[in-house]
Amino acid sequence: MTADLDRPYALSDEQVGLFRDNGFIRLKGVFSGKELEQYAPEIERLTLAKQARPLEERSTYGKAFLQVTNLWEQSEVAREFVFGKRLAQIAAELLEVDGVRLYHDQSLMKEVGGGLTPAHADQYYWPLKTDRTVTAWVPLQPVPAEMGPIGFFAGSHRFDFGRDLPISDQSESRISAEMERQGFALIDHPFKQGEVSFHSGWTFHRAGPNRTDRPRSVMTIIYMDKEMRLAEPSSGQDADRDAFCPGVEVGQVIASPKNPVLWER
Repeated sequence: MTADLDRPYALSDEQVGLFRDNGFIRLKGVFSGKELEQYAPEIERLTLAKQARPLEERSTYGKAFLQVTNLWEQSEVAREFVFGKRLAQIAAELLEVDGVRLYHDQSLMKEVGGGLTPAHADQYYWPLKTDRTVTAWVPLQPVPAEMGPIGFFAGSHRFDFGRDLPISDQSESRISAEMERQGFALIDHPFKQGEVSFHSGWTFHRAGPNRTDRPRSVMTIIYMDKEMRLAEPSSGQDADRDAFCPGVEVGQVIASPKNPVLWER
């Protein structure tokens, strides 16, 4: 490929402060349309290779999106995108750490007619010792309101309620109601081409259904502090430990072959 995904992106101290305060940030112009066009077809091909039941036969979670993890292990093109230093540099600077490792990547395609993504916090599933994690959410096309852009409850990463809820109808109703009671504003504006969001592992977020006639294709990369250690898995975290931290013992730095350092100072 010809795109230079290692080109730095200039972050200001103000932007780092906004991420620290809100638990998320949206950044414009992280990618050009031409760069996304080089990688989107391969990411979409790998995602659509997943066999899925008809929408009407799936759970609320299953209706939210087609989900495929660790595309970097399936394709050199996907690997080049995931290993790009631009996103990893942003992740490390937002987390205010000296370097980041890959936790895992995943594509999230909200199909035509795909349902809402219930409110939840990602780190419910992750057996990680600290909160030094961040997800880059990269739309592969513009995402208008009717396509279901991701929305974040600003400041909710410091709020403990709901951290024991897996993504479900219950998490949607309970978390959304509590966010409203506590005054955490939902920021769910459309995304322009090349705009990318980054959110903390404990930031509550959701997305509406896809009411357009086109799928919403998104690539995500989850980064963690390069010194992150494995926590004792709680209920619901064994699958992630086995899939994304193989061979790592509780208390050890998560430095398995699946968790390379993607950027460091």
